Parts: sequence; C-alpha cells; structure tokens
Amino acid sequence: MAVAGTDPAAAPLLLLFDIDGTLLSGATSAHSEALHQALHEVHGINTRGHGTGIDPAGRTDGEIARLLLLDAGVSALAIDEGADDVRAACAEAYARLCPPSLADTVIPGIAELVSWLDGRDGVRLSLVTGNYEPVARLKLSRAGIGRHFPSGQGGFGSDSEDRAALPGIARKRAGHDGVSHPRRRAIVIGDTPRDIACAQADDLRCFAVTTGRYGAEQLTGADAVATNAGSLRELLEAALAG
Repeated sequence: MAVAGTDPAAAPLLLLFDIDGTLLSGATSAHSEALHQALHEVHGINTRGHGTGIDPAGRTDGEIARLLLLDAGVSALAIDEGADDVRAACAEAYARLCPPSLADTVIPGIAELVSWLDGRDGVRLSLVTGNYEPVARLKLSRAGIGRHFPSGQGGFGSDSEDRAALPGIARKRAGHDGVSHPRRRAIVIGDTPRDIACAQADDLRCFAVTTGRYGAEQLTGADAVATNAGSLRELLEAALAG
C-alpha cells in the first residue's frame, strides 16, 4: 500500500466509511440500549421516555446523549463532567448486549466491496462514524468485516461530539510526520445529510448511499449518490481511475 507523502497525488485514496445505514443495517438496537443504560448508570436517569423527537441518524453518540439528558433536565455542566464516564459505561454495556453475530446486518454486497477495496493498492479504508470507537469496532467485528478497517485510524463519536470534526481527525490519523492526509485524496461515504455536511465542513468529496433512511432526493448535496454496493463500486472505480 502506498503511504501518504509530501506529494498529494501519490497518497492513497482514503475512504472514510460511515457504519449504520452505510455498512450495516439493523444493528442499532443493542447500541441504543447500551447508551440508555450508560446514561442511567452515570446520571441516575431513565432516558428512554425522553428525546422522542430526536433523529439519531448521522449524529454522534455524545450528541445523542446530550440531547437526551437536556430533555431530561440535566444541566450542560453535568453533561460535560460525565461525558467520559458515559463513553466508558456505554462501551461496557454494549460489550454485554451486542449479539454474538451481526453478519445478517451487513448490507448486501458490502462485504465483497470492502474486501475488494482492501486488496487494492492505492486505497486506505477508514471510518468516520458517530459511534463511540469501542462500539464501532465491536459492531464491525461481530459483523465479520472489522478486519478491513485498521486500528489507529478513523474518526469516532468518542473523539468529538461534533460530527463535523471527525473527517479532519481521521485525515490526521491517516497522515504522517504531522501532516494530515490530503483532502483531495479523501472521500466520505455515508447515508445521511449529516454525513454530507461533515464532508463539506472539511472540504472533502462525499459519495452518499440510499441504503439507509434517506432517498436520493434528500442526499442532493453529495458529489454522487449510489443506490447499492454495486453502484458504489462503480463510483469508487471511477475515483481510483481518476
């Protein structure tokens, strides 16, 4: 695999995949329950009846936790002070609650796509997800595709509550000698308008997929929209050829 260097054109294509709705579908119930359990453990509040109007799609775990707690009347100061404990408690709860296999949640064609990408020179697979990192890693491991996404890479909800910050964090981790991976050699791949917004916040390209809750008409801000893993592969082949 090529290594990012001072010449941006020589850098591998960094593909920053979202998880829920992009790589997996229907793998969120244990994750949601783990977050509720963590909030109860840390703040002593049952948040299941709160935040009914919150749309979690594309949000970070920390942002979802904050919105639930604010709705339950918890102060911003208490939320900030408990954030680290919530992250740790959520990861511990998810390790207990995650099903032994999430293979049935892998979106059709995705396992083959990431395997094909992982075997190519000039490609680096990474993640930009609102999941806390331990949750994301276990989720992908139980889905059978975690080996394609190396540790020490990516941007996660445990890095920042602000999803817009995550692509820059992922590029920094993919760089070397203190130089972030070049923007023109990075693409965010996700299924929500928030994925598109976080890519635009870092001036990156975004390929959106309609495998989540949003249709093509709601993802018009992306550079391109794919309807399935096959059409996403076509977009990525063109990007690699260019």
